[in-house]
Amino acid sequence: MITLKVRLTLLLGVASLAGALIYAGVTQWPLPQLLVWSRHDLGLNLTVFNQLSMLGGLLVTVLLLMPLAFWLAGQVMAPVSRLLRALEGAVASYRDGDFSFSIAVERRDELGELIRMHNALGQTLREQRQHLVQRELLLDTVVQNTPVALVLTDASNRVAYANIASRHLFNEGRSLHGLDFSELLSDAPDALRRAVESGEDALLTVEMDGSEETFHLSQRAFRLQGRPHRLQLFRRMTRELSRQEVATWKRVIRVISHELNNSLAPISSLAHSGAELARRGDTARLPGVFATIGERARHLHGFIAGYASFAKLPAPQVVTVEWAPFLEGLSLHCQYHLATSLPSQPGRFDAVQIEQVLINLIKNAHESGSAEDGVSLSILETGRELRIEVADRGPGMTETVLAQALLPFYSTKRSGTGLGLALTREIAEAHGGRVLLANREDGGLRVSLLLPQTTVLR
Repeated sequence: MITLKVRLTLLLGVASLAGALIYAGVTQWPLPQLLVWSRHDLGLNLTVFNQLSMLGGLLVTVLLLMPLAFWLAGQVMAPVSRLLRALEGAVASYRDGDFSFSIAVERRDELGELIRMHNALGQTLREQRQHLVQRELLLDTVVQNTPVALVLTDASNRVAYANIASRHLFNEGRSLHGLDFSELLSDAPDALRRAVESGEDALLTVEMDGSEETFHLSQRAFRLQGRPHRLQLFRRMTRELSRQEVATWKRVIRVISHELNNSLAPISSLAHSGAELARRGDTARLPGVFATIGERARHLHGFIAGYASFAKLPAPQVVTVEWAPFLEGLSLHCQYHLATSLPSQPGRFDAVQIEQVLINLIKNAHESGSAEDGVSLSILETGRELRIEVADRGPGMTETVLAQALLPFYSTKRSGTGLGLALTREIAEAHGGRVLLANREDGGLRVSLLLPQTTVLR
C-alpha cells in the first residue's frame, strides 16, 4: 500500500530534481551556450545575461519551478479535496437526519481507510436509527393502547401528545393535538379541573356518565428538546379500588375471626371448666378461672376498641401547641431521646391525636429490638412543614414490608392488628400531611411525620 507520506516524498523528490535540472540548465547548460551562440550569430547585446550571478540563476529557477510546484501540489491535494467535499456532504446529510450517505471511492491509503471507517459509521447509524424507529413504534403502540389517559402539554398549555384513552376522556375520541388543554378542562368535572390546576398528584372521585369514577392523577414537569413540557396521567381506579376494598374486607374478616376464635375458644373452655368445678363443689379454683376469663374478655374488648377507634377517627382540632409541655406529657407515656433542639415556633396540630401517633411509633421502635438509648425523637421545621421523626436502631424493614406497612390490617407481628401505622397515616392525612418510612444507613428505621403548618384539612 502506497501511503500519502510516500507519495508526498516522491513528489517532493521530483520537484527537487526538476529544480536542480532547471538550475543547471540556467547556469551551466544549455542556456549559457545558447546565449553565446546568440551573441556571435545574431549579434544581440546580452550584457545583462552575462552578468547573471548565482543569485540570478536561483531567481530564474524559482520562477520556472513555481508552475511545476503548483501542478504537483494540485496532484497531491486533489484526492484530499474530493474527500473533504464528500465528507462535507455526508455531515450535511447527517445533520438533516439522513444516514444513507456513503462515499464510493476505492483507495489503498490512509484516505481509503478513512472512507471505509466513514461508511461503517454510516451503516451503524442507519442500523441504530432503524432500531430506534422500531422501539419508538413499539412504545407508541403501547402508550396509545394503555388504559391510562396520557396528555403531554407544552409551555403554552397546548397538547403536544395524547393517547387514545385521553381522547375518549376529554374529546369524545377526537384528536387532541394542538388544542388548548385549559379549554378541554373547562368542560370536565370541577374536581378534575381543580386537581390539574393544583399541579400536584391527587386521588379524586368525580361523577361521569351518571356514575362515580375515581381517578389517580400524576403530574410531572420536565424539559423536552430544551423546552418545558408537562405530563398528566389519569388512571381510572374505580375497579382497582373495588377489588382492593373486597380484598381488605376479606382480610378484616379473617383477622377478626382469628382474634375472636383466639379469645372465645379459651373463654368457652374456661366457662365449661368453671361449671364443672362448681358442680363438684371445688370453689377454691373458681377465682382463677374467672380471672382468666376476665383477662381474655378485656383483651377482646381492647381489640374491638382499636378497630372502632380507626373506623371512627374524629376530624383533628388544630390548635397552637407549645413544645415543652407537649413533650413533657409525652415522656410520661414512653421513653425516648430528643435528638434536636426545640423549634423556635410552636406547632399547629391536634395535640391528642399526634401524641397518640408518637406513642405508637415510639412503642414500635422499642419493640423492634433497638436499645433503650437508640430510640430518638427529632422535631424539625422545613419551610412550611413540620417534620417529626422517630428513629430506632432495630433491623429495619425489607422492601416488601416498606411497601405495605402503611396499609390497614397489614402486620408482621403474630399478635399485631395492622392498625398502628395505618392509624398514623390516617391522622397525618387528616392534618393534610403524610408519613414516610425509610431504613437508616447505619441500621434501623426512620418514620417521618410531615405536617403542614396551616389549618387546611381534608
